[in-house]
Amino acid sequence: MADTAEHVAAVPPPLKFFSPKKCACLSVFKWYDLLPPASTHPRCLRLSRIFMTSQKPLIAIVDWAKSPLGDAASSAENAVIGGAADVRRYLCSSDADFTDEICGATALIVWHNTPITAAGIARLKNCRAIIRNGVGFDSVDIVAARARGIAVCNVPDYGTEEVADHAIALALALCRQLFPLDQEAKQLGWIIRVEPKLRRLRELTFGVVGLGRIGTATALRAKALGFKVCFYDPYLPNGVDKAVGLARVRSLDELLVQSDVLSLHCPLNAETRHLIAERELARLKPSAFVVNTARGAVIKKDAILAALRDGRIAGAGLDVVEDEPLKTAAEAAAPNLIVTCHAAFCSVESKLEMRATSARIALAAVRGEKLDNVVNGVASSSANPAAA
Repeated sequence: MADTAEHVAAVPPPLKFFSPKKCACLSVFKWYDLLPPASTHPRCLRLSRIFMTSQKPLIAIVDWAKSPLGDAASSAENAVIGGAADVRRYLCSSDADFTDEICGATALIVWHNTPITAAGIARLKNCRAIIRNGVGFDSVDIVAARARGIAVCNVPDYGTEEVADHAIALALALCRQLFPLDQEAKQLGWIIRVEPKLRRLRELTFGVVGLGRIGTATALRAKALGFKVCFYDPYLPNGVDKAVGLARVRSLDELLVQSDVLSLHCPLNAETRHLIAERELARLKPSAFVVNTARGAVIKKDAILAALRDGRIAGAGLDVVEDEPLKTAAEAAAPNLIVTCHAAFCSVESKLEMRATSARIALAAVRGEKLDNVVNGVASSSANPAAA
């Protein structure tokens, strides 16, 4: 199409306004407001394409609307990402709350309790990676993400010490009945009613389900305290028990019948959902304690609350519960129950480490680099098919 006088007049003279040396300064303005309305001049269209492709990619941090865990400024993430991408936080209850802006992000960093479903993943236009800000990734549909060419990553090591410490703290609180004793002492004169539940650690067997990073850290702490420690993990090679100096059992039933403290450290998946339910709880000693710092649905909630009410186990320390948080006063009133707020991973240091690691993975996705901690087999961080 030949230039008309109207078109020529509508476009600023080349090298005077849109000079290559000067156009960079327009990045702080809405440069497209400077173009003539509805301009179809070829030079305008070429400039539009140039500027549109030079905008920074977006890294969207999806925080849980009900109880946000990050800060509005995303300070830890920005410290890692710098000017390589725009970093913005969004408060969502689920992926139904995703805005068009979130759906256009190059990478998502997702806090726990915000489910990312196949329907939500289908709306992502440019996403190369979904990074779960934590160890567990059961809140993300990893199969749907893989089908779309989107890598799903996690941060498996950031809270190893904290979760292991928390599991031991719950176990000690149960074995030494700290909370009932605290309540009795505050009556300003007491009778030690819980004496039959007070136990000598050296006489107890500490059973661990899942000897990964956290399970190993917990088991070694329990061993140092004098517990006799054994573990069940069908996926570990032979000889691991010798390397860490722990006893190994070959079935869950074998672990259940001998454990005085049962501590769960396995991921949540189809195999482990309700791993501990009515049948398994019935296999435990009536004097046994159950500790869960893994995922809530590894234990069937109704089953363990009923076992506590009926006195079929001596107590439970749960950092996580199925369909958390607890929903009724009756659930919260279950006897000999300690519940914490899915907080085993929490410390000032662990949260900063977790956020920095997630930010580094998101930055690698933006740059098209190799991604760490991929859990769904999508090795490349190139754009997903929807973005092609």
